Amino acid sequence: MQARIVSLPGDGIGPEVLAQARHVLDAIGRRFGHTFTYEEHLIGGVAIDATGEPLPAATLEACRASDAVLLGAVGHPRFDDPRLKVRPEQGLLAIRAGLGVFANLRPVRCHPVMAEASPVRADLVAGADMMVVRELTGGLYFGEPKLRGEKDGRRYAIDTLIYHDDEIERITRLAFDLARKRSRRVASVDKANVLESSRLWRQVVTEVAKDYPDVELEHVLVDAAAMHLVRAPRRFDVVVTENMFGDILTDEASVLAGSIGLLPSASIGHSGPGLYEPIHGSAPDIAGKGIANPIGAIASVAMLLRHSLRLDAEGDAVDAAVDAVLASGAKTRDLGGSLSTSAMGEAVVAAVEAAG
Repeated sequence: MQARIVSLPGDGIGPEVLAQARHVLDAIGRRFGHTFTYEEHLIGGVAIDATGEPLPAATLEACRASDAVLLGAVGHPRFDDPRLKVRPEQGLLAIRAGLGVFANLRPVRCHPVMAEASPVRADLVAGADMMVVRELTGGLYFGEPKLRGEKDGRRYAIDTLIYHDDEIERITRLAFDLARKRSRRVASVDKANVLESSRLWRQVVTEVAKDYPDVELEHVLVDAAAMHLVRAPRRFDVVVTENMFGDILTDEASVLAGSIGLLPSASIGHSGPGLYEPIHGSAPDIAGKGIANPIGAIASVAMLLRHSLRLDAEGDAVDAAVDAVLASGAKTRDLGGSLSTSAMGEAVVAAVEAAG
């Protein structure tokens, strides 16, 4: 296979972890006889500095013409002023909408050797293995109107939470299809006891479930889901939820694995290239120090291989290499070890090559 990959290193540690992800992808290419070519573009804070825009038109155009997109991270504290009109995170929202990727897939699995590193008791996280399916292009983050103002001497802000039935249906069907490849259990997370949007969510999910009689459906309120994630994470297999709830719950779930630096994500739609990125942020406090954990970015390569290139064996090879490296005791600082970003990446490359 020949595949064109757009690389978006972004901000902070993004360039460091993405460099290691590309090294691993190249190792997979050598082992299996594929050719991957890369085209690098700007997004986030570096794009604002260079062009004034968090997602330049040239970046989006290149992404749309690619087979898949690898993203490092976006964001920097110097853009945290709430009065700013242009922010790095706008580029992330814009590329998701521009590529039509409506589903974010975040696998959360606790590797056996990492159980003790989790702040949750090892006996609770051992064996936890879930896939969180987050709706990505609707809800509070995209709803209009979105504005700030002042009236009668009081400042106010408005964000609009809106969902349409077709948006809910398509993400639900994707979640149920994934569940059929796993243990056939879906937990739909909402706030139907308070929010009208969640009542529509629950109604549509229930309707879709009738087409999947072989899959068990459970409705869970978001506050209860947050509790169950740390009390009994093994109760979940596939979790489907709306945009903001998914954003929050997946970061909570990341601690089960022992470090947010270990976890990947895939943002996909019905057609076109997918967007693959680690779930961690840009971590500007450690940028340039060579200590960032590249495993989340590397594991995102495994998802890219499976979901965009349909290379399941190659994706399995990446995951097996990561498992082998972690089992050997190799760790970056966030995991309690001393390996540098590049050394961790080289260890995974070596494991890919050794298995070939």
